[in-house]
Amino acid sequence: MLTRFSLLFQLRKSKSKQNGTAPIYLRIAVKDSVVELSSKKYINPSRWNADTQKVIGNSEEARLINAYLKNMEQEAFQVYHELVQKGIEITTTNLKSRLLGEEVNKRNIIEIFREHNKKVAALVGKQYAELTLERYKTSLKHTQAFIQSKYKTDDLDIARLDYEFIENYEFWLKSIRNCDHNTAMKYLGNFKKIVRICIKNGWLQKDPFFGFSFAMREVKRSALTEVEIQQIAAQKFGSDRVGRVRDIFLFSCYTGLAYADVKKLTRSEIQTGFNGKEWIFTSRKKTDTDSSVPLLPEAIAIVNKYKDDPEYVNKNKVLPVLSNQKMNSYLKEIADLSGIRKKLTYHLARHTFATTITLSNGVPIETVSKMLGHKNLKTTQLYAKVLDLKVGADMDILNIRRGKDRS
Repeated sequence: MLTRFSLLFQLRKSKSKQNGTAPIYLRIAVKDSVVELSSKKYINPSRWNADTQKVIGNSEEARLINAYLKNMEQEAFQVYHELVQKGIEITTTNLKSRLLGEEVNKRNIIEIFREHNKKVAALVGKQYAELTLERYKTSLKHTQAFIQSKYKTDDLDIARLDYEFIENYEFWLKSIRNCDHNTAMKYLGNFKKIVRICIKNGWLQKDPFFGFSFAMREVKRSALTEVEIQQIAAQKFGSDRVGRVRDIFLFSCYTGLAYADVKKLTRSEIQTGFNGKEWIFTSRKKTDTDSSVPLLPEAIAIVNKYKDDPEYVNKNKVLPVLSNQKMNSYLKEIADLSGIRKKLTYHLARHTFATTITLSNGVPIETVSKMLGHKNLKTTQLYAKVLDLKVGADMDILNIRRGKDRS
């Protein structure tokens, strides 16, 4: 979008010399901002036509000054169009700097994003989790790919950031990257932090996200039932590796630990709690929040099964966890062999702990939230929405009570 600007030559009588001549200035206006440049030409005020912005007469001096002013005007327009073509923000400061032969202080999106990620990387373990850094790295890659695809360049001046840019980025994430709505919103949310940095530093005057909706769509969460858990637990597998993946998945079903937290879980994080029983005392890798989980008998049995595994004793690890991609690949095989029709992913184990194992059995939501390491109870409440079985059971109890009250 072209930014309107205007040029006007004026005589500054307030700066007149002793001989009575006054300097001619070029007044540049961009929106509500004004800047003036001296033409370094002087003329007697009686010979200046303010309406035509020219020196009156056909003298050699008049022709030379008028030609000089015309060239100065054309140069200003040329600089304006150069800034537009290069995607540099049109401001009085940028126009003046370029006309004076100075380098315009240009700031680029990817350059700022990279600098942000360097700072996050330096604070991993202190202020940020490793997964937060990975999330920003992925967002940077997506932003780079989008700019390359849409604008055919490796980087872009932040002056090009407007609502249209955000809309096009959202469309690109959903169409080219095939992201679902909520995932696209998360990437845009990461990018908005970069925009906020630009605004706070005064590099951007207007928020390109103004009016943009980050509303997330409700996701239908799934969880395994007790019957399905038992089907998986009882299933025999021809491969030891598949059996190990099954055990690790069930461990998360009984503890609520996410994949990253099980992978980093050390033997020293399993300790005797205040009640004399074994607990997991760890911190969530994603949010760096403390999580304390009493171990159920099923989880203890899985820990004991691998406590003497020579491959992991020396590493101080609790379980032989594979990469997330490989785990999910084996889980598909486990689902097929166990007769589970639901899409079996590792994160489903965390849902199962929150619903089937705890909330459905009357564990208070505040307790579940603490064990899951949630910072906000609203996050835990998302799991509670899937508990139709629990709602039905509670209503049955209510009917029984009401029946007793009537008798």
